[in-house]
Amino acid sequence: MKIIVLVKHVPDAQLDRHLSDEDNTTDRADSILSELDEYALEAALQLIEARGGAKAGNQVIALSMGPAGAVNAIKKSLQIGATEGVHLRDDALAGSDAAATSLALAAAVRHLGADSPVDLVLTGMASTDGETSLVPAQLAERLDLPQVTFASELDVDGGRVIARRDSDTHYDTIEATLPAVVSVTDQINEPRFPNFKGIIAAKRKTITTLTLADIGVDPAQVGKAGSWTEVKTAAARPPRTAGTIITDEGDAGIQLVDFLAAQKLL
Repeated sequence: MKIIVLVKHVPDAQLDRHLSDEDNTTDRADSILSELDEYALEAALQLIEARGGAKAGNQVIALSMGPAGAVNAIKKSLQIGATEGVHLRDDALAGSDAAATSLALAAAVRHLGADSPVDLVLTGMASTDGETSLVPAQLAERLDLPQVTFASELDVDGGRVIARRDSDTHYDTIEATLPAVVSVTDQINEPRFPNFKGIIAAKRKTITTLTLADIGVDPAQVGKAGSWTEVKTAAARPPRTAGTIITDEGDAGIQLVDFLAAQKLL
């Protein structure tokens, strides 16, 4: 089984996030592997381990698109257990929106499937920076593959992928033929952490760097030039103002009701 997992290098959600002053793109100076992508990586590892792992010829390829720093997301994926990594890196990719990103990633997936077919492309349910959830569906459309989104359980049986999708009142079981694109939720598993053995093993694993020329994409189709959307202006969020303090002098309930009524919350 050959699985490609899309992993993204995103700003650390524990820190303040900023836009670049020059072009209103995300500042990725302090970035990490997107937490939501770890669930997709864990799902891929569980699938190949149930089939004999890498020793039986199964592959989990961590694919990331981004600048030089994005290789750190790939390195962590290798430490967790991915068998190899691929870094799509090209200056022309800077500023790509979801549409341009999906175009480039689709070309990279096709390139990686040229020697042997790709069975599954797995993603998180969203990235923790843009949080659009657009790329998995766009990727499936560009690859002309079945898509299953927001899977909370996942299995492969022969030539089919079987997924469970939960809602507030029920769940659906969805089947699709392979190859397919599947996005998974953060309810699907508990991602493993890199251990000492995995960190050492990762040093011997291969990271391949691809450019747009390698995957046959015209630079005009990606980046700001090829994006369908653009951030024209941005402003810092204003600081929070102090809240209203009610001192109870026997009429706190009345004050509270008056305040809620004034805010049209009653």
